Amino acid sequence: MKESIPNPKGGYIGGDQRSHLGWLLLIAGVLVVPRLLWASDNVAAQSPGASLSLLNAVILGVVEGATEYLPVSSTGHLVIVQRALGLGSEAEEKEAADALAICIQSGAILAVLVLYFGRFQQILRGLFGRDSDGLRLLRNLLVAFLPAAVLGLLFHDWIKQHLFGVRPVAGALFVGGLLILMTAKGISNRSHDSGKELQQITLRDAALIGLMQCLAFWPGFSRSLATILGSMWAGLRLTAAVEFSFLLGLVTLSAATTFEGLKHGSEIVTHYGVISPLVALMVAFVSAVVSIRFMIRLLSSYGLAPFGYYRIALAIVCVMWL
Repeated sequence: MKESIPNPKGGYIGGDQRSHLGWLLLIAGVLVVPRLLWASDNVAAQSPGASLSLLNAVILGVVEGATEYLPVSSTGHLVIVQRALGLGSEAEEKEAADALAICIQSGAILAVLVLYFGRFQQILRGLFGRDSDGLRLLRNLLVAFLPAAVLGLLFHDWIKQHLFGVRPVAGALFVGGLLILMTAKGISNRSHDSGKELQQITLRDAALIGLMQCLAFWPGFSRSLATILGSMWAGLRLTAAVEFSFLLGLVTLSAATTFEGLKHGSEIVTHYGVISPLVALMVAFVSAVVSIRFMIRLLSSYGLAPFGYYRIALAIVCVMWL
């Protein structure tokens, strides 16, 4: 059976509803990517400080897109991969490397916007008073976003200074893995199809999910994991919890990416140029589309447990590496 994406009414969004946007993105990619690759040599020559090769940009894009919506922490993976590639090893470059890890999330944001375009349309209808469920969903997303917005502004600099490293990431991966296994065991007798739907989320549920999302300020814990666990603890069925996590990510990641881009965009360009970060962003989009479809299929068959074992194994590897 061909895999589909849940739509605002609880059914599925077929390919026809996304075909025009998908073809436009494909055509744009075919036209733009060769031009970017052709121009990269000229940009590198004009920006001698740029140190992000196209190969490394592709690697970062694949890692970001593949892990952003999986409960395994994209930031944690990017921190590990950046250090392995030697990015951010110099003190003056670390700020740019950390900002780049956040800004290329734009590709993953675009993936959710495309795959869940029907839900985005519903929210827009709700904003203009034409869909009560869409307005309720928008309200709940804003309530869930608020705690992270406040704490992020208050502790942004402290978090980047103290928690963006392989050692804190390893600890967060391990703790998150244990939480997944404990939660999976606790709900093993509950059907994945039982629980609340998106339109049944209350303000209290949204606030709980928002507070849980704040755990993601610990790089390696995973924003996706925090919001999925929070949603399930609020009583949502698994597929609804995953979808709310995706949509909340659209809001949260857009805010974080905009903030980092405005604050450190010039540093990213100084150290890495323009072309390579754009390539990383575009690769992240494609990788995220594949990853979201993979996650939906895996969760339907095995639940969250495989991600828990993966996180614990990766944490052990990081400790051995250190």
